[in-house]
Amino acid sequence: MPHVDLHSLIETNERPFVVIDRDYRIIAANSAYCRQYGMAREEVLRRRCHEVSHHSPRPCHEHGELCPHLALFSSGEATEVLHTHYDGEGHAARARIKGHAIRGVGGGLYLGEVVYPLEAELPLGCEEMRMVGHSPAFLACIDHLARAAEAEASVLLYGESGVGKELAARFLHERSPRAGKPFIAINCAAVPEPMFENELFGHERGAYTGSTGQKKGLYELADGGTLFLDEVSEIPPTQQAKLLRVLETGEFRRVGGTQTLRADVRLVAATNRNLLDWVDQGRFREDLYYRVAGIDVALPALRERREDIPALAEVLIARLAGPTHCHLDKAAIQKLKRYPFPGNVRELRNVLQRALLRCSQGVIAAEDIVFQQDALNVAPPPRAPRAKRSDPSLKAAEKSYIQELLARHEGHRRTVADQLGISERTLYRKLERHGLK
Repeated sequence: MPHVDLHSLIETNERPFVVIDRDYRIIAANSAYCRQYGMAREEVLRRRCHEVSHHSPRPCHEHGELCPHLALFSSGEATEVLHTHYDGEGHAARARIKGHAIRGVGGGLYLGEVVYPLEAELPLGCEEMRMVGHSPAFLACIDHLARAAEAEASVLLYGESGVGKELAARFLHERSPRAGKPFIAINCAAVPEPMFENELFGHERGAYTGSTGQKKGLYELADGGTLFLDEVSEIPPTQQAKLLRVLETGEFRRVGGTQTLRADVRLVAATNRNLLDWVDQGRFREDLYYRVAGIDVALPALRERREDIPALAEVLIARLAGPTHCHLDKAAIQKLKRYPFPGNVRELRNVLQRALLRCSQGVIAAEDIVFQQDALNVAPPPRAPRAKRSDPSLKAAEKSYIQELLARHEGHRRTVADQLGISERTLYRKLERHGLK
């Protein structure tokens, strides 16, 4: 058998590829692997695999992770696992790892690892689009999204309110071959029924009284890219047939127009409802459901990935506090991890926003953490006065919070009531009381 240079052989793989011996030492690494972890090949070859990918002096299985190395050298099994690795700058990078058994010339056993990054490189200035987490539930979701992104089928995102469905949709887009093309989002619940067709397909000049010019619809603007239909269950029944037609044919007409137009659009939709129940109730067309749900992806609730809360909170605080440095103390972190967060990541953001107003000297303590029911129904505990700062009254806090929700959901009262966990009638009374009607 002719001698083959191992580095030349693995260099044929475009993915990061590394060969590891029984003692975790890296004996070969291709250029893609070295770029992934920001090291020269000479540096990589002096390290153990867990030192490079995990920035840890101990193997990953000692931290409770599934380990391809342990599986191969203890039982001879080739495995595929999800891991959080760290690049050369220390940034978390989720990846799917495939382990393979490799036999040397003398019969020695080695582990060959291929690394499949689950996240696309984001454009500069788009760090807020990055999804945060390392829990098993989150990694499994990211893996599902990454696989779905590679396909052209429509995707339906399931999840409770506040889990980050638009962020997941943007992740799909940026990880897909359509990255760099338009990403157009529409909140179906916020568009009045008479305006839905106009918003989606646009109109020609003179289509309506006062329409003096042509307007392109969101479907047309998404040509070549992705159209994200948030709260897809709220599409008016009268408009569902029109959406179905364009999804089947790719053809549409602007309101008031006679010309048939075409657009190449990938659809990503999201809902916090069980759409099949709505189909059974006659509120959503069955044929449209199967067009929308080509691939379905369930997004985990925050209570299903509590171990991600500290990292999520850190990122959210950095965004909310701006140049001011703030952090959570240990008691505050534990208080957050014990709470079920019915409003998920969106509620976590609101809780932290209130905490930043209450904290002192850049440290958020447990008593600064006030949850939704506390903010709306229970007066905060008395605290020592602080210079040049006083807590807002309960009524003012409630008014401010409802105003924020109304602005975020574009005045859609039912969505705001759901977010608050109250009926629309109760919300209506609160709007009257605060002069927000």
